[in-house]
Amino acid sequence: MNERFVKHATFVIERMYSASPERVYQAWSDPVAKAKWYSKPDIFEFRVGGREYSSGGPPEGPVFTFDAIYQELVPEQRIVYTYSLDSDGTRISVSITTVELIQMEGGTKLIFTEQGAFFDGHDTPEVREHGTNIMLDTLGKVLEGEA
Repeated sequence: MNERFVKHATFVIERMYSASPERVYQAWSDPVAKAKWYSKPDIFEFRVGGREYSSGGPPEGPVFTFDAIYQELVPEQRIVYTYSLDSDGTRISVSITTVELIQMEGGTKLIFTEQGAFFDGHDTPEVREHGTNIMLDTLGKVLEGEA
């Protein structure tokens, strides 16, 4: 039998975008806009209690399943969601994520905080933080291209 364990971790990533908080929020809240920088969802219900669900991955790699529920939405200010992440049917983590949007001179400061439980070594906080940095960089490129 494999040893079971949980690693708990929190990481915080900050970004400055030249776009307004309204524009950054729209990039998260509109499924067409979000698909430009994140996986295209199979289900997208952007409301408190709503679900976002996507499943897919590289042709030769594992199938990842992202299953989120929106817990709090404050337009142009805050997005809070909980989610599970599976890899080929194995639950690898469960997290709560908070995205804060703060209006600054010349744009928006985004503060992304993830608090996660990572299961049995299938994923690590370091790998998740690295992937989130790439995701937020991609969001920035999309926002710059549309500015």
